[in-house]
Amino acid sequence: MSDAHGIPAAPPIEGAEHVHSGKVRDLYQLPDGQLLMVASDRISAFDYVLETRIPDKGAVLTQMSLWWFEQLADLVPNHVVSTDVPASVKDRAVVCEPLDMYPVECVARGYLAGSGLVDYRATGEVCGIPLPAGLEDGSRLPEPIFTPATKAALGDHDENVSYDAVAARIGADHAARLRDLTLSVYATAEETARTKGILLADTKLEFGRRADGTVVLADEVLTPDSSRFWPADEWEPGHAQPAYDKQIVRDWLLSPASGWDRASGEAPPPLPDAVVERTRSRYIEAYERLTGRRF
Repeated sequence: MSDAHGIPAAPPIEGAEHVHSGKVRDLYQLPDGQLLMVASDRISAFDYVLETRIPDKGAVLTQMSLWWFEQLADLVPNHVVSTDVPASVKDRAVVCEPLDMYPVECVARGYLAGSGLVDYRATGEVCGIPLPAGLEDGSRLPEPIFTPATKAALGDHDENVSYDAVAARIGADHAARLRDLTLSVYATAEETARTKGILLADTKLEFGRRADGTVVLADEVLTPDSSRFWPADEWEPGHAQPAYDKQIVRDWLLSPASGWDRASGEAPPPLPDAVVERTRSRYIEAYERLTGRRF
């Protein structure tokens, strides 16, 4: 069984109570009040969860997040309590602490792409931040910018908003803290990725608060699902860049080969094996290049 967004019912896990499912992750509560966050092999595109799965994707996302949490440990605490998880979800789940999550997607951009490019072409700005004239698809920005978005309901688009809108919603002090942390995480990650021959074009982070007010980095971090990673040696502004993410899936869905009309309201068709394998390989390549570890 699956819901209207194509998300199948989360599998039962002994001793854990299912509390929520997103496009990729299933969340369970454990008897001690901690949470079990499981990354599935689901993949989404154009706000649909696709029928086809990408083998090992959940494990890649989880292991990559854990590696990045280690790299960022001196900068910001994270929500991971333990990697001692049930055997059925080994390598693709973590035990994490419950947090009061901020209702904002914290996005840092160092390059122009995606919805930022769309906004720039329409207004010359991104989230109310004026940018120089003459930038192209893939251009490096003069400096990284904080471009928050509101968290959308499942099936809807996150919506880019101004910094002032975030401050009005969560308070000026909290907004400033999230902005500063987001840009600090981006700066550290961008420098780290660059040493591995990868450009971090942008990334989306989520933060929560502990009861004592400590701000904590949560959810996943710096994976191909939440970030744009580009091969540095292939970067060339003026067109879409080759990427370590699900662009392969998006490109196939929009091609005549898929037979799918994005405007039809119909769910996308299943992915062919070749697209599945290329996507899986791209995720694994990103993990191995960044971490230096074999998957």
